[in-house]
Amino acid sequence: MSNVLIEEESALPMFDFSVLREIRKRSDMTLSALSQASGVSIAVISKLERNQSQAEVETLFKIGRVFGMRATDLMTLAEAPLSNRKESESYEAGDFLFRAVRYANANCLLGEAKKGARISKPEIHHDDHEICWVLKGVLEVSLPQETQVLAEGQSIQFDAIQEHAYEALEDCQFMIVHIRKDKRY
Repeated sequence: MSNVLIEEESALPMFDFSVLREIRKRSDMTLSALSQASGVSIAVISKLERNQSQAEVETLFKIGRVFGMRATDLMTLAEAPLSNRKESESYEAGDFLFRAVRYANANCLLGEAKKGARISKPEIHHDDHEICWVLKGVLEVSLPQETQVLAEGQSIQFDAIQEHAYEALEDCQFMIVHIRKDKRY
């Protein structure tokens, strides 16, 4: 019998649903209001928020719907740490210098280039959204059907699977963000 108690005490919960309390409070909702909106009892929500029980998928679906989230989004938040710290890595691509921070669903690249530097496909792409924001200088972004010239403070978003190229029309510094489609960040 003592072996059973040791196993139960050392077992960590698979999910930490206390994150629900933070989501609810951020939305300025009481337990009662969330219960009414979701159809889940106050007792069940309260137990989840205090990690006194694990949720059924249907319960998460009902609660998630209130916040515009999927049940899997709530499970991911409850399973994963609330933050993920990374160190940047530096690399060169052609005449462009990059510092990159990479996560499962997003890559952030801080780039620098001297006037005249040009690069095609500066990063290997999956089916991502790409955002380019010019911080200093002027950068030309060429896509199959258009070319955009971006000055300091301007940005563009496009489907990164398209052929594209960057050219520094002046010495420049810019941020490129790749966001995976259909993933949470």
